[in-house]
Amino acid sequence: MADAPKRAHAPRPASGAGSLRVGRLSKPHGLKGGLKLEMYTDNPELRFVPGAQFHLQVPEDSPWFGRTIELRELRWFNSVPVGFFVEVPDRTAAESIVRAILWIDEQTVAAGAEENAWYDHELVGLDVVELDDAGNQVKLGVVAEVQHFPAQDLLAVTTDGGTVLVPFVEAIVPNVDLESGVVTLTPPSGLFGGGAE
Repeated sequence: MADAPKRAHAPRPASGAGSLRVGRLSKPHGLKGGLKLEMYTDNPELRFVPGAQFHLQVPEDSPWFGRTIELRELRWFNSVPVGFFVEVPDRTAAESIVRAILWIDEQTVAAGAEENAWYDHELVGLDVVELDDAGNQVKLGVVAEVQHFPAQDLLAVTTDGGTVLVPFVEAIVPNVDLESGVVTLTPPSGLFGGGAE
């Protein structure tokens, strides 16, 4: 499943520093090592190609800890992506790697850069504003956290009235300016308790 047009990426795992999260192995498929995939990228045709290398985020006691796997083939079954990997020859191996998070090297991403994608640490601490009728910035709060879900990411914004969860989609978050340290919102009515005064 592709994420919404704008999305953040989870913090980099120790096993794949300088990486971006692109998917998760959800469950075995068949007897030949196939694994159903949850995709966390808008560009699966760029990320999941034969020969692609993935760092694995797994518990330290997993036999897969610190390893990478190479995609041999990607197939679709009833609209569900299924990956076949060189290092996963059968169902037993597939069962041992279920729930692993897949990451790719940042250098690989740069070769086919995914637009509108940020690391969590780049977003946390940014001012969250909306524009008033005159085009002036009105501060709503500060990004405290990025929460990741299969359908979309949420920005947890700390405001004077508490924490507000903002869907991280283009319709609500049209602009992120890292240089200025500002996230601009067009929040729906009532999201911030009536909006800025």
